[in-house]
Amino acid sequence: MKTRAITTLAIVLMTFTGATFAQTQTRTVCEDVPVKQVNSSDTHRVAGTAIGAVAGGVLGNQVGGGKGKTLATVGGAVAGGVVGNQVQKSHQDKNATYTTERRCHQEQY
Repeated sequence: MKTRAITTLAIVLMTFTGATFAQTQTRTVCEDVPVKQVNSSDTHRVAGTAIGAVAGGVLGNQVGGGKGKTLATVGGAVAGGVVGNQVQKSHQDKNATYTTERRCHQEQY
């Protein structure tokens, strides 16, 4: 008797509120994702940046005189740091290991 009263009450509430009790279904969605493993202990490329900055600063110091020489030294150090960072990145990318992983998750529909 209680079950029937509860069912009747639920139907009345659904009618007045417009609510529905839809059953949620899920499905598993999987995709293959490329993964890069850098085989280096210097993942932030500090060595390449530092070496490039020193070399750029030395080269920049050879240019100009007075305040222009200071500016050329700083500019050379910045540019050398950027170049050194990119050279090390290129080297690390060539020596990296690339694999594919299958990753799955649940989606509701």
